[in-house]
Amino acid sequence: MFLTITTTGTPERPATDLGYLLHKHPEKAQAFSTSYGTAHVLYPEADAERCTAALLLEVDAVALVRRGKGKGRGGAPDAALAQYVNDRPYAASSLLAVALSGVFSSAMKGVCNARPELPAVPRPLRIDVPALPARGGPGLVRRLFEPLGWTVTAEPVPLDTEFPQWGDSRYVRLELESADRTLAEALRHLYVLLPVLDDAKHYWVAPDEVDKLLRAGEGWLPGHPEQKLITSRYLARRWSLTRAATERLELVRLAETDDSEVEEIDNAVGAETETEERPTPLAVQRREAITAALKASGAARVLDLGCGQGQLVQTLLKDPAFTEIVGMDVSMRALTIASRRLKLDRMGERQAARVKLFQGSLAYTDQRIKGYDAAVLSEVIEHLDLPRLPALEYAVFGSARPRTVLVTTPNVEYNVRWESLPAGQVRHGDHRFEWTRAEFRAWAEAVAERHGYGAEFVPVGPDDPEVGPPTQMAVFTLTTPKEAKAA
Repeated sequence: MFLTITTTGTPERPATDLGYLLHKHPEKAQAFSTSYGTAHVLYPEADAERCTAALLLEVDAVALVRRGKGKGRGGAPDAALAQYVNDRPYAASSLLAVALSGVFSSAMKGVCNARPELPAVPRPLRIDVPALPARGGPGLVRRLFEPLGWTVTAEPVPLDTEFPQWGDSRYVRLELESADRTLAEALRHLYVLLPVLDDAKHYWVAPDEVDKLLRAGEGWLPGHPEQKLITSRYLARRWSLTRAATERLELVRLAETDDSEVEEIDNAVGAETETEERPTPLAVQRREAITAALKASGAARVLDLGCGQGQLVQTLLKDPAFTEIVGMDVSMRALTIASRRLKLDRMGERQAARVKLFQGSLAYTDQRIKGYDAAVLSEVIEHLDLPRLPALEYAVFGSARPRTVLVTTPNVEYNVRWESLPAGQVRHGDHRFEWTRAEFRAWAEAVAERHGYGAEFVPVGPDDPEVGPPTQMAVFTLTTPKEAKAA
């Protein structure tokens, strides 16, 4: 990743004052260790008339993956390869913004101990970023920087100069020019807007990111016409953080309008007296949706395949409509915990006759799971490597062939709404993949066609109009007997 800052000067105000502002001597090349690689600061040119400082960030792609514990979108070979083969070492992103704040922290704060008067002096500045990811294109780049007084040149980078018919990439060559700008302002603009344009952050977005945004946005963000987009993208679309930042920015705007302090107008709300109703956990909503689908199918004898610690089995036992409930899991430890949860050793004889737990693997056909009305695979398939899914498919749909099969799995599109989930990570460390709604639908419809089932799709949890529900459920109903399909 590469960025240059250029200024011009006169004998009375030499351009080499840039070295004082950045706290980096123009006659030296310096290197600084960061969490993601090495940042180099050097001066390609430095005299009284013109001075250019360059920041070069060498990103260690392997260290970047290891720092994230290798948790990407799944176990597919292309996803694994994408952890190492990507644009991170080259295109300006949140990693470069972090390097800016670390290497030039004093300059960003407007502090210069050697020459205290310099930070407040506006000067001509030019900033060049050769490769900048811009989700929104050159138009968005101009909408972000031009209201701040920059003259913007954003040239799209073609996908391949040898094949112009392929069109442009999502990257631009960025040039920013201003005849009257302090360096601290320029660095704060870059610190906020580089990750906004990339629309991705490559580190954990914690609540203190709101404070960082407000500090860097002081004086320009409250009145920016794209404030909402900047705030949402900078905070990785975490709703609670975005709401908190927006409320604080509005207070700042009102305070500036009234020529008063924020504390003076932020005194209208006292301590909260009403208790808010706690939302129903997604796991509970999932079990309720499964129970409702089973009752709608008329199932009485039910399999919970991959039953884990027995939460669903426990829920189904409370409903007398289910006369036989079988929990199967490959983990004996999980089955032991399920047995304790259900209190099998203290259960009455009639109730105990309704439930059974045994060990088994869905990678193989099993005569014990044949002949049941319904089978449930709740949050199971994403724990299997993709090459093993066909074996599970045949064991359940081809061999056991219950009349109804329910399959739930995470909707990866909804992950952007999880406040506690770092960007780019799956919901559980053991998940081999997480599918979009289109990917899950394509798999389910193909399975249904191969084995004589019909498939319907039910959202589980709040159905977001943009990214869908947090959990997606497919309801398979047997429509073609096995013998007819074979014929």
